[in-house]
Amino acid sequence: MTTALPDDKTLAELEQKFDPEMRFRPLAQPALGIVAVLLMLLSAFHYYTAGFGLLQEVTHRGVHLAFVLGLIFLVFPHRAALLGVAARHRWAAPGGVPLLDWLLAIGIAVAVLYIPWIFDDLAFRVGNPGPVDVAMGTVLILALLEATRRSMGWPLPVIAISFMAYALAGPVFPGLLKHAGASWSQLVNHQYLTSQGIYGVAVGVVATYVFHFVLFGVMATRIGLGQLFLDVASTIAGRQVGGPAKVSVFGSAMFGTLSGSSVANAVTVGSLTIPAMIRVGYKREFAGAVEAASSTGGQITPPVLGAAAFLMIEFLAVPYQTIIAAAAIPAFMHFFGVFMQVHFEARRHGLRGLTAEEMPDLRDSLRQRWPTLIPLALLITVLVAGRTPYLAAFIGISSCAIVGLCTRPGDNRAANWALLLLLHALLGVIVFGGLQTELARVGVFAAGVALAVVAIRALRIQGRIAPAALLEAAETGAKYALAVGAAAATVGIVIGVVTLTGVGFKLSTIITGAANAMAGGLGSWLPAALIEPKTLALLAALVMTGLVCILLGCGIPTTANYIIMVTVAAPTLVLMGVEPLVAHFFVFYYGVLADITPPVALAAYAAAGMAGGDPFKTGNTAFRLGLAKALVPFVFVFSPSLLLVAKGFTWPDFIVTFTGCIVGITLLAAALSKFLFVEMKRWEQLLCGVGALLMVAPGATSGLIGLAVAAPVLLRQWAARGAVSAAAAPRPVR
Repeated sequence: MTTALPDDKTLAELEQKFDPEMRFRPLAQPALGIVAVLLMLLSAFHYYTAGFGLLQEVTHRGVHLAFVLGLIFLVFPHRAALLGVAARHRWAAPGGVPLLDWLLAIGIAVAVLYIPWIFDDLAFRVGNPGPVDVAMGTVLILALLEATRRSMGWPLPVIAISFMAYALAGPVFPGLLKHAGASWSQLVNHQYLTSQGIYGVAVGVVATYVFHFVLFGVMATRIGLGQLFLDVASTIAGRQVGGPAKVSVFGSAMFGTLSGSSVANAVTVGSLTIPAMIRVGYKREFAGAVEAASSTGGQITPPVLGAAAFLMIEFLAVPYQTIIAAAAIPAFMHFFGVFMQVHFEARRHGLRGLTAEEMPDLRDSLRQRWPTLIPLALLITVLVAGRTPYLAAFIGISSCAIVGLCTRPGDNRAANWALLLLLHALLGVIVFGGLQTELARVGVFAAGVALAVVAIRALRIQGRIAPAALLEAAETGAKYALAVGAAAATVGIVIGVVTLTGVGFKLSTIITGAANAMAGGLGSWLPAALIEPKTLALLAALVMTGLVCILLGCGIPTTANYIIMVTVAAPTLVLMGVEPLVAHFFVFYYGVLADITPPVALAAYAAAGMAGGDPFKTGNTAFRLGLAKALVPFVFVFSPSLLLVAKGFTWPDFIVTFTGCIVGITLLAAALSKFLFVEMKRWEQLLCGVGALLMVAPGATSGLIGLAVAAPVLLRQWAARGAVSAAAAPRPVR
């Protein structure tokens, strides 16, 4: 475990191997240089607007989309088979990019920027698009579907095409789904000229929030914060039984504060923890599953979370601090559930912890890397203070650059620390100094950059990273954001069809009717005093919603899954009495669960690839390890106090629910692992599982019943433990 994180090149190769969204084609000059410059310009655009002021909404989203969609045609080939083909510069493919892809990149950029260009006249065109408007909109829609197919595969484009077909062929549908239908011109008008379609809230959130936090995560990893987290995790859990697996849980939890990507988390942390798990005796599939299950927690771990969390800000109109507070306890429950199963598995098989030689020296690690905590501390402070997330990200990114350039492990030169403090002071002046004009803020920023350049050269200051590494991080951060940018725009098509046809309300009616029918059927078999029909109907609706989330997640990323389900299913839950914040968290959690749910479990497949295990078995095991994440959403629907900031929060309610979840998740982990104090029998697993579900169910009554159900197991296990201990004790010599 003393091994350092893989270098940037190795990590990039691992991510490209296991993450479909990172499979970029090889390039040659001049395409290589052009793409690199465009990626860095994209990062620079978002960095600048985060710190010095956003552009007008349509212009900001237009510039973002033009860069993102245009770059997709340059870096993603039209066939996956071309990924392994070496790039060759020729007249038909300048820099290894076919001429058709160059034309598509330019065409889609022009179509996107057409809206900001005609913005002053846009109000007169909405509802009455001209031929050029329809032509441009058609180019954008068709090219967008192709860009999404290249970067993410077929599922999301197929969903978008299905929704568009529904909009065009409304009269042919039966019953509630029937509607008047729309012409192609009307559809393009709604998707292209209004803010209800492609230029809608999904693209706005990616352009305003998500991109900045992706870039922050890359920068923080580059300066060594990820390595510090792994060293801390190793110190906390490494010596315990099955230590490497517990390090995986703690490390992924801490790394998740930087990365909202399950696959990136699995690749980065798993490159160290998976070999260590296999070395101490874990099966390859289990080792991969532990990392996959832990890594999916990155999308639900504050303060960064996944892209979907930023969408909640817009959909719910709540501060980001509210989202962070609501996510804290459920995220803890997820990692606690994985940790307990890992613990019982290690106890069952007698797996060792890390030896002293395998442990990192935490004191030395803190001495060398403690400055890397400064950017994260500043980011969290600014978020908690109530400032905008993109401003917090601007401060975090800037602080990463300052720490990376001005501090060096083991170097205590006064010049380094003086420059570090001075540049942070200038950053504070830019953000909090009361400078009234953008020109003044830019002036102070430029002075800081000039000071840094002069000081680094004159004083020969060396940092953790070279200045060129900042450009590489900007390029990598922009690459990470390409696929999610295309997904957000394509999901905008789905949202546009929902708002154009009103299908969301119709689906809500259908789901509600089906849930009530299921509740009526089950209610006839259950005693009336056991569960109310209204509660049973809500439970049926939650089960259906969760299943749809998982099925959708088999083909599309979490962000797209969340947006579709929020548009279609969340209104149903709200109609049935669920608070909007709770309904959104429910679909968000089940969308994340798809990353470890076969047959398409990207995080599990990435971990299986590194472990050399069977992907399907790894996915099944990862789903089992992540079952707490599947149960907790049901808990906070029926007991919103678990989200801390939900309406109706009370401390007694929270304490009862929290305690029940802790005990219930522990019992469930024991039942699934077939071990508590000693090996479990079948009947013990069954009673433990039933007791766990009753303990997790909100309310003191169900918790006490669950405890009573599990009591025989606890007593038998404790007695057996005593017998085993007595048998293993050394006997006195007579």
